[in-house]
Amino acid sequence: MPRYRLAQWLGRTVLRLGGWRMVGEFPNIPKAVLIAAPHSSNWDGVWGISAKLALGIRLSILGKHSLFHIPLLGPLLRWQGVIPVNRSAPQGVVEQAVAAMRASDCIWYAMAPEGTRKQVAKWKPGFWRIAHGAGVPVIVASFDYPSRTITIGPAVALSDDMDTDIARIQSWYAPFKGRNHDVVQPVPNSATTCVDK
Repeated sequence: MPRYRLAQWLGRTVLRLGGWRMVGEFPNIPKAVLIAAPHSSNWDGVWGISAKLALGIRLSILGKHSLFHIPLLGPLLRWQGVIPVNRSAPQGVVEQAVAAMRASDCIWYAMAPEGTRKQVAKWKPGFWRIAHGAGVPVIVASFDYPSRTITIGPAVALSDDMDTDIARIQSWYAPFKGRNHDVVQPVPNSATTCVDK
């Protein structure tokens, strides 16, 4: 069995054994920032990686540049699509991520907008800053533990208004429940949802 087919089989098998299903389709676009929420458990990584393998897609994440100096680990991280960033660099993590995205013909960053598994009062804006800076859309995906469903939502085009965009994106997540908590909901305002429900 070819390597990618084995990986797809493994991803599908893990999801099936866990009772998970996927709904929706990823758009056919070369560059995007993919956010997955609510992120409330280490299990999110198991189901997310299994979905990635099952779909046969390549996702990149940001990782500490110092990890790439460790023998054997550096090449493994690059093979897995981890992009090295130096947190102490003058240009900052967002600028490094935007530069790496602009330099690539085909790249999707995967991020958890909460930035942690803990309940947060507010999402971190890094995903928006990277997508806006690179001029790419944000693709939304969710974990819903009660129904054991991973939902792949739309590609959201961003405006120049970060707060409105984030509120719009958060509203899409309202129906989904994490393992340990739900997504932080925005303060109601005039922002409309990014998709019709």
